[in-house]
Amino acid sequence: MQRIYYFHGMGGGSDSRIPSILKEHLPQGIELYVRTYDFDPEVAHAQAEAWMKELAPDLVIGESLGALHALRVPDVPRVLVSPALGAPSWMRFYSAISLIPGVTALLDRMYKPREGDRQPLHFKHSILKKYAAHGREAMLPNGGSTFAFFGRHDHYLKWRVVNIGKYEKMFGKTYTVYDGTHFMEEEYVLDLLLPKVLEILKNY
Repeated sequence: MQRIYYFHGMGGGSDSRIPSILKEHLPQGIELYVRTYDFDPEVAHAQAEAWMKELAPDLVIGESLGALHALRVPDVPRVLVSPALGAPSWMRFYSAISLIPGVTALLDRMYKPREGDRQPLHFKHSILKKYAAHGREAMLPNGGSTFAFFGRHDHYLKWRVVNIGKYEKMFGKTYTVYDGTHFMEEEYVLDLLLPKVLEILKNY
């Protein structure tokens, strides 16, 4: 039995769309796990460390903000979907403005997750300021291979939340740009992500 662990993006959870599609199409003998982790990156990292010990995955997948958690898992192959490597810089900005009365409540309303088993979001200063260290840790060499998928029409590219140049500087040209958005449409999940996952597991 081979195991995949999937780190969902901000506001995602155990019922997120991409891992649900993958689960439906993975062949027998491969199990995919996804759990809703805390928005506080320190709490989430402790959760991730416990889950990695429990499950010992053969591959981790990180989507958007979840890519930072995937990158901190040592010595395991990683696949990243729309990795938000520039997000810590924005979290630092939000951390500063969250000290202004009313801003935290406004951000909480703006980014409120959908109903379901989803990651609760709370944009308070004490949480947001931790993302700088989390981002630095994620970019340290950590063993294991890394491959990424970027959507050509990802609206976060213009804000550099998703930053292909930053990824390439760290990991080289180990990525594919597909003709979709930040949220990887189902056709690309099946035609690109799934085959890459199976290829890595076959060679692992």
